[in-house]
Amino acid sequence: MNNNQATLQKLEQMKFCGMARAFTSAMETGVKNQFTADELVSHLVDAEWDDRHNRKLSRLLKTARFRYKASFEEIDFSLNRNIDKNQMLRLSNCQWVESHQDCILTGPTGAGKSFIASALGHQACMYGFRVGYYPCSKLFAHLKLSRADGSYLKELTKIQKLDVIILDDFGLEPLDARSRLTLLEILEDRHGRKSSVFVSQLPASNWHEVIGDPTIADAICDRIVHNAHRIELKGDSVRKIYANN
Repeated sequence: MNNNQATLQKLEQMKFCGMARAFTSAMETGVKNQFTADELVSHLVDAEWDDRHNRKLSRLLKTARFRYKASFEEIDFSLNRNIDKNQMLRLSNCQWVESHQDCILTGPTGAGKSFIASALGHQACMYGFRVGYYPCSKLFAHLKLSRADGSYLKELTKIQKLDVIILDDFGLEPLDARSRLTLLEILEDRHGRKSSVFVSQLPASNWHEVIGDPTIADAICDRIVHNAHRIELKGDSVRKIYANN
């Protein structure tokens, strides 16, 4: 075994996959002869960094389970639906996640709320944050089942570890006693420590009615509404607009 093969084998054993591929390519194409020693090292390190970043991003996107494969670049600002482009650009640097702030997206059916929420989550993944996307009805149903099989605390811990949770279709149906207490527990764990995104057809002023119990509704809204970034969409269905064009 020559030195190059031995080096490649060691890189693979250490799981430096990006570096191994770049090293193989450099050997096979003769590019290594165009580099000085320090430039070659820099090239290999960059290849390894890119490989690890891309693999991590792929894992984060897969585990987030977004409703849409959406990115900030795909948001259509030309549509008349009350999107503040400057606000969206400010959110794109994910400082709101760093600062453990929340977002509220409201608007009529088809306005693009879930798409924009998915884009916010995708951007957070790009910055290395762990994100979870949950339709509210499925989340609360799942947590009810977890109470029955004894895994409830484990599931809450899993949610708490996420840097961002996106709760889609919030308020489509009124919360029962168990669900509203569960939501309060989730927010109690996350308030001031992690970020949450609420996506709803209802304006935040109507959330008390959906949550139900006035005391719990006050506690929940106090943790979400007052300091959250608000994106209030208006206008016709995006699907309808695109279908007519």
